[in-house]
Amino acid sequence: MSCNLNYSCIYGKLATFDCEPKVHCVNEQNHELKTFPINMTCQFCWQLPPTQYKCRNSTSCMTVTCPRKRYNTTCTVLDHIHCIGNRTFPKMLYCNWTGGYKWSTALALSITLGGFGADRFYLGQWREGLGKLFSFGGLGIWTLIDVLLIGVGYVGPADGSLYI
Repeated sequence: MSCNLNYSCIYGKLATFDCEPKVHCVNEQNHELKTFPINMTCQFCWQLPPTQYKCRNSTSCMTVTCPRKRYNTTCTVLDHIHCIGNRTFPKMLYCNWTGGYKWSTALALSITLGGFGADRFYLGQWREGLGKLFSFGGLGIWTLIDVLLIGVGYVGPADGSLYI
């Protein structure tokens, strides 16, 4: 369908637009509809809430960084949502993906088997895991520090993903 959009509508207010279907439409009395009104909030497509558009995700994104990384992507408005402007628009989003690692599992491993490096092995940090294993958790000091660092979320998965 194509709609005659009124760009002079008041932002955030309800507006009525006349639309023309691209397919054959009939009303309840079986009369053909040439045009029909659609009520929508007056706003541009890029101003929609995130639940009303779909964006392509990045898998080459490092999430455990400071400051938190962002990536450019293209977003498309869902079919049943109406807005003013281009239905495909660029957007800069925060990296937000997970590799399946649980924070609670990492913390439990750090508390119970941290002296053997089990927490670091679980997170994919095998070099640090070997270091903890052969130093008996840095004689306990490294283990205590890791419990704190994993507890506050400073140490995360080696692939750069977020915890579940």
